[in-house]
Amino acid sequence: MTDMWVNETLYPFWGQRFGVTRELARAKSAFQDIAIFESEFHGRVMLLDGIVQITERDEFVYQEMLAHVPLLAHGDAKSVLIIGAGDGGVLRRVLMHPGVTKAVMVEIDGEVIRLSKEFLPKIGGDAWTDPRADVIVGDGIDYVRKAPDASFDVIIVDSTDPIGVGEVLFTDDFYSNCARILTGRGLIVNQCGVPFMQADELRETSARRRKFFPHVTAYVAAVPTYVGGYMTLGWAGKDPSLTTLPVATIAERAQAAGIAGTTEYWSPQVHVAAFWLPPYIARHLPG
Repeated sequence: MTDMWVNETLYPFWGQRFGVTRELARAKSAFQDIAIFESEFHGRVMLLDGIVQITERDEFVYQEMLAHVPLLAHGDAKSVLIIGAGDGGVLRRVLMHPGVTKAVMVEIDGEVIRLSKEFLPKIGGDAWTDPRADVIVGDGIDYVRKAPDASFDVIIVDSTDPIGVGEVLFTDDFYSNCARILTGRGLIVNQCGVPFMQADELRETSARRRKFFPHVTAYVAAVPTYVGGYMTLGWAGKDPSLTTLPVATIAERAQAAGIAGTTEYWSPQVHVAAFWLPPYIARHLPG
């Protein structure tokens, strides 16, 4: 960080910078460098290894789409496994659904959780103390390997890109176990990068998931601070009908769950439209 600006280091040839008002935290955990600062426009911002993970200003886009889309598409999810998402935002959105009776969150880096609770309290909110939440500091790969068959309805993976600490969450072993521990209509979603810049990530991850799931696709969300346009959220499931539900069905489920009127990006219309992919993205999915 500089005294006035921080430059993101995701790409060597293209980037963004933030005006900094003050540095709040800087730590080196066993896994990564963590920095949190107050910015001029985006509120508080967290970087891991120099890459923007979340900002207070636009976190709602990513978090709402990562949580509400799979839960409302499923329609009857009771048990949810969250891997990563140490800031607590996905956990908070999942627990907004009253039908969820158990939400297990497995985050490998306890420092991310600790610093998020201290410096990004608005993002996780009351999720940390919700009795339905089981927050585990541990290895998501190990957790899914040991979890019982058919123990979760939905798995949400909010990881870094497939480099460093996040790499093992994009392997055959991981997806094989995810398929095993999901129920009959179960599904998994995970971030697959910005395909304008990271098409290989979407293509390779989708091909790998296709070995273990009959239905593989993706949906999109426009997150301003994820440079390069649409972010893709990969989808792998056992019931292909879940991604083609009409707006009326999604709206009815949102109303029943108390989600309607609480969101800033997600809506029933956005939900349905997110699966209609531009050709430059769709071409990277399995045929």
